[in-house]
Amino acid sequence: TVGLYELLKMKKVSLFSAPGILGVLTVFTLLMPMEWEKAVQNTIGYSKFELLFIAVILLLVYSVVVKNRFTFDDAAFVVLGSLYVGVGFHYLIVTREAGLAFIIFALLVIWVTDSGAYFTGRKFGKNKLWPEISPNKTIEGCVGGIVLAVIAAIIMHFIAPFEGKSIGLLVIVTIVASVFGQIGDLVESAIKRHYGVKDSGNILPGHGGILDRFDSLLFVLPL
Repeated sequence: TVGLYELLKMKKVSLFSAPGILGVLTVFTLLMPMEWEKAVQNTIGYSKFELLFIAVILLLVYSVVVKNRFTFDDAAFVVLGSLYVGVGFHYLIVTREAGLAFIIFALLVIWVTDSGAYFTGRKFGKNKLWPEISPNKTIEGCVGGIVLAVIAAIIMHFIAPFEGKSIGLLVIVTIVASVFGQIGDLVESAIKRHYGVKDSGNILPGHGGILDRFDSLLFVLPL
């Protein structure tokens, strides 16, 4: 809910407006664990996808009711924002149910990638990765973050092995997770730059908002 609030605030849509409430309900719908989803569908006869489409219809109806003060673009923003937050955090639940080790692994990869990219970039960085979006990130930092994440994942595997998983598979998954974690960070930077905000929020002193801290995780966990 806080993550969606931070997104809506960038677009100047109130969480306590009709679109904001529909967005929250959509996020809650998308968050539902699998067994809840089955129970809800058996009770009311609608799937998660159908409930999402009902939210889309209601948002479009609202744009007509308010005579386009809330536009099609605004409705699309609420829907996409709800999908981005709702599906990402849904997979936090799914990953936790798969086992605590997978959550620790995801966090380890993201944190080591971030730290490794920062220090490697500071030491060796010369070529900008994407200056229009994040001027401080470098290609050398990106590669350094991936390499250090792979080393950290292998160390974790030796301390607490993933049963039935080979080192080769672990390395591949770590590389993919590290790359997508960095893409998730760039996506959040692009959104903030577009809407002219420095941080998504200030709920975490010194770290910004929920989306500032979970942007990489929202991309990595569904993978």
